[in-house]
Amino acid sequence: MKDYKFSIFCILLIWVLCFMKVPEFEVMEDIPFVDKWTHIVMYAGTCGVIWIEYLRKHRTERNGKRLLMFAIVAPIIMSGIIEILQENCTGGNRGGDWLDFAANTLGVLLAAAIGHFLFRKWIH
Repeated sequence: MKDYKFSIFCILLIWVLCFMKVPEFEVMEDIPFVDKWTHIVMYAGTCGVIWIEYLRKHRTERNGKRLLMFAIVAPIIMSGIIEILQENCTGGNRGGDWLDFAANTLGVLLAAAIGHFLFRKWIH
């Protein structure tokens, strides 16, 4: 756990942000799909941090299955759980959205591509 403190912080931050009431800003209304861009950035950033921390910890010996599970599959599952909980457990303050889930998944996959092709070579 101590080797992944930034990853854990980012994951906790996502949970907090996903269940707090969202303030409305007039400036943000002018940006098309601002909510979806936010989801992509949140998950790409978090999964990017997971990739960096994993690759720094495992410079010589890497477990592809473990990286696949914790940097790709687990965040996508977490995203689905959050969307379901938003829809069913927030008393109407937040709503689950399949397009949010898709944006989250896209963010995870972008981080995986960047992690595989850029971070892996840079950190090695």
